[in-house]
Amino acid sequence: MSARPFASPVERLGRGALRVLVGAGFLFLLAPIVAVIPLSFNGGDFLSYPLRGVSLQWYARVFEPFPWMTGLANSLTVASATTVLATVVGTLAAYGLATSDFRGRGLVMGLMISPMLVPLVITGLAIYLAFARYGLVHTFVGLILAHTILALPFVVVTVTATLQGFDRNMMRAASSLGASPLTAFRTVTMPLIAPGILSGAVFAFVTSFDEVVVALFLAGPGQFTLPRHMFTALRDKLDPSIVALATLLILVSILLLIVVELLRWRSERLRRGRP
Repeated sequence: MSARPFASPVERLGRGALRVLVGAGFLFLLAPIVAVIPLSFNGGDFLSYPLRGVSLQWYARVFEPFPWMTGLANSLTVASATTVLATVVGTLAAYGLATSDFRGRGLVMGLMISPMLVPLVITGLAIYLAFARYGLVHTFVGLILAHTILALPFVVVTVTATLQGFDRNMMRAASSLGASPLTAFRTVTMPLIAPGILSGAVFAFVTSFDEVVVALFLAGPGQFTLPRHMFTALRDKLDPSIVALATLLILVSILLLIVVELLRWRSERLRRGRP
């Protein structure tokens, strides 16, 4: 094996500049998030640096019944129902698209993922106009259905990616042994693509839990979600407890990303035939 040639000064300079540029990009993205965390422990009455002592007063206010805990209960209700609907429908749609070959398959796939591409303001307005005639505005049912529309593409894309490495000969073997298509799907396909389904469910939950634009169109006072309360609080007055709440949401987001990465790692091991 020949030795690797030494990099020229120009190549070393280019690699160094690339590292600096990437590091600056990460710093630009992470600096606002990192700056929020110390402010949540500020002992003063305003959001400002330097900190005026260290206190947990804003975290204590977050856990008061109103408004944050009320919004959290609404968000968990809507996000949980959205996750169930989007995961079931998205998994079935992804399985049908991945295992079928019909004319217009690409068009159907494009329509399924279109909510990811269309601006949320346009989507929210369209959903509002469609739901208003059926009395679904200012209702939990309408908000759940709207969030399901937004979350569905993430489930479809995630499960479809998982099915790309699925060996269909296993389904044929199950059918040859007398298993019905439903039994084969439940006993063979589901266990193998379960990590992808769970990853899609996590994305669906986060999409619904963090959504605010469609909630501005559809949510009434009784359906205000946590992001909707945060938007109102930022618009009307800058409540420092928002920073404490944002810090907690950052922590939850990190934990969910870890869960998604573990599921992806598990899916890769199953795909390679490892336990």
